Amino acid sequence: MAKKTTPEVTTEPKEQQKVQTRYDRKMEARKQQKIKEAKQEKLTRLIGGTIGILVVAALVISIGVSVVNKRTITHGTYIKVGDHEISQLEYNYFFNSTVNTYGAYMGVDSSMDLEAQPYADGLTLKDMFDEMAVEQIQQIKATLDVADETDFHYDTDEEYKAFQESFKESASSAGVTVKEYYKQNFGDYATEKNMEPIIRENLLAGAYYNKLLEDNAPSEDEITAYYEENQQSYDRVDYRSFVFKADLAEDADEAAIEEAMKELKAKADAMVEARKKGEDFETLCIENASEEDKAYYEDEENEYCLSEGRRYAGVASAISDWLFEENRKEGDIVALEDESSHRYYVAEFVKRYFDEADNESISSTIAGQRTSEYMAGLIDNYPVEDVKGDLKYLTVSTEETSDETTEDAGNTDDTESAEDGENIEDAGNAEE
Repeated sequence: MAKKTTPEVTTEPKEQQKVQTRYDRKMEARKQQKIKEAKQEKLTRLIGGTIGILVVAALVISIGVSVVNKRTITHGTYIKVGDHEISQLEYNYFFNSTVNTYGAYMGVDSSMDLEAQPYADGLTLKDMFDEMAVEQIQQIKATLDVADETDFHYDTDEEYKAFQESFKESASSAGVTVKEYYKQNFGDYATEKNMEPIIRENLLAGAYYNKLLEDNAPSEDEITAYYEENQQSYDRVDYRSFVFKADLAEDADEAAIEEAMKELKAKADAMVEARKKGEDFETLCIENASEEDKAYYEDEENEYCLSEGRRYAGVASAISDWLFEENRKEGDIVALEDESSHRYYVAEFVKRYFDEADNESISSTIAGQRTSEYMAGLIDNYPVEDVKGDLKYLTVSTEETSDETTEDAGNTDDTESAEDGENIEDAGNAEE
């Protein structure tokens, strides 16, 4: 049979217990890791993709430009980054591009002011996006300076024309004029004319960044070595699975939950034993499936229970560790409990392998890491001066650093315990 076209459902239902389980902690670790990774990947995604992203902007953020005059916005110094003076017009460009890139991902409510939406440690989402925008500006300016120092030349005409055409199409789709669309995306005083040099600079920075990626591309031996150190992240597995789900009321107590899980375990164990005796896995799925799910397994065109080419990150957390164990062999089958979601999985291992097409992904990862490290060293020479005093995160970060230093001096044992606790749960299973 052909592989299934309907993907396996691995989305977990809403939490039904107040007690935080290992799974809950893992999910929280994943969430925090994603936020961290989102901030770290700005250089790659924003330098290379800012222009395209802005054309399909999902959120329109204004930074309150109505209270200041046009001259101040377009030519005054809003912040300084190294030796570069940044106008609020240019700052708005970076700020808005950051919000449009990560806003939905970070849970922004577009109906509310960003300053009214808390983020963490006394900061709001506005503060978080300020920090991300400033870091992006540092990276862009550092990239441009190095490009200039190395006498790098790049004609941005073709890309800029493509941007203009795409921007016009997006404006038309949005039902507004190009003039209005510039304001929506880049701020009240943005025009096609005054945004052109900013956009062209970003295209140039993107071109030079791509050159750095090419210069930092690894050799085949380096790719092989990296894979061997990270096999679990890049290997793929084929497997069959079936999920037994508990039918529980929202207010189910511990006794009801325990009884339901016992019933699920009995069913899952029975399916495992039947399979070991030679019964067909898909037939067993049909026998155990709910009425609304039977049709999926009865489809003769597709083997719905079969998942192929899944990476560790794309497998349900309840069975991922088992499937990726080194000693796993074809035909191994098991029933595994997913305590937090009140379900049991029956999983059968088919095979584990590496797709050589993923060598390109590994190469990109290594080149990106090397380039990011290089750029991180450069931006140390680009300190930020908050000319207008609007960047709250700079003050809060400084105060927190001072407080943490004082606290650490007198609480060494507590600090070490906290660090140990943070390492108990691995972020693991990050989304592909």
